[in-house]
This record gives sequence, structure tokens and C-alpha cells, in this order.
Amino acid sequence: MVKMNVAEVEAFLAREFPQVAMTGDFTVLETGPMSAKLRLNCGEHHLRPGATVSGPTMFALADIGIWLAVLAQIGPVGMAVTTNLNINFLRLPGSVDLVADCKILKLGRRLAIGECGIAPADGGELVAHATATYSIPPGAVK
Repeated sequence: MVKMNVAEVEAFLAREFPQVAMTGDFTVLETGPMSAKLRLNCGEHHLRPGATVSGPTMFALADIGIWLAVLAQIGPVGMAVTTNLNINFLRLPGSVDLVADCKILKLGRRLAIGECGIAPADGGELVAHATATYSIPPGAVK
């Protein structure tokens, strides 16, 4: 059951995490059962030398995307925090918008585990794949 739709997730970000919401760097595309999609709106500040989206930018895209997938399931729990994130960079994306397709693999009372595939927004092969674990505060999941 999805507890937060796109509008609710965006309102939560604006209220609790304005340093992400106000930049315009990310657009929440959808929330669904055990999933979320997030778009990186690529700008010059996301690029590294060679005119390709930087690793830290893709890391942030994966982290925020999986975190939002978790929040969409458990509700607005700001202190659900990343405890681990592993990312594999598969190929250079170039300077394009990217979409993070995130899925929750396991949602427990204390931990959530998710994965994220990052690909160009206009389609194509994955440019990165990430897995992450989030700590959920006691009592947040009933």
C-alpha cells in the first residue's frame, strides 16, 4: 500500500528537505507499490570534466530515489536514514537527464533494502546500478 503519492512526497521534500526540493535538480515522476521513479534534470553543475554526469550526482540520484521509495511506503518519516549504499557505474551517461527506477526489495520494521537502476531519460542501457539499506526509526512501520 502506497502511503505517499507524488504530490505528498514533493510537499514532504519542500518542508523537510528544502536543500533538495528547491534546487529543481530532481523531479519525482511516480511512487507506487514498493517503488519510485526520480528524474535528474541535468545541468552544467552536474557534469564532471568530459561533459558527463558526475559520480556524486548519480550517487545522490540513487540515494534520494530509493529513500523516496521507502517513504512512499512508510509515510513521512524524515529520520529513515541511509546506512549503506553501493553503486556500480556501468558506462558514461554523457550530459543527459537521467531516471532512477527504484524498487524496495525488503521492507521490515527496522530496515529497508532497495535497488536502483539509472538510465538516460530518453531510454537506453543502464549507466549505474545501486543497492541501499535504510534504517527506519522504531515504531515508524506498523
